[in-house]
Amino acid sequence: MVDESAFPACIDRFPTEEDWVVQGDLRIPARKLPADGCDVVFATYPAGLTLTPHRHDDLDITGVVTRGLVRLTIDGDERRYGPGDWFHVPPSVEHSALYEQETSEVEIVFPVGAAPEATRR
Repeated sequence: MVDESAFPACIDRFPTEEDWVVQGDLRIPARKLPADGCDVVFATYPAGLTLTPHRHDDLDITGVVTRGLVRLTIDGDERRYGPGDWFHVPPSVEHSALYEQETSEVEIVFPVGAAPEATRR
């Protein structure tokens, strides 16, 4: 279930994406705001969650941590991200995550080729 307290109450109006993250039997719901050329997703991940290495051939993801702490490994480069830290997961790049604390993120998810050049670092 989405931790509603992690985001402003107005986020409750956005549709719930029941299976935002699916890995094995794990299902992480999130709030999703469809936008022109992308989706803006508000998700909270539980402490201790590990997402094994995987890739998205069809998605280009840019996000910001709003609460908590996550250790992301993107294309072999491991970094810790906390509140205010932005990250970018390019399409087809292997990545994994370890959520050291309950962590909330806003993720901007573009189909491949639709992300503005400014999001690609």
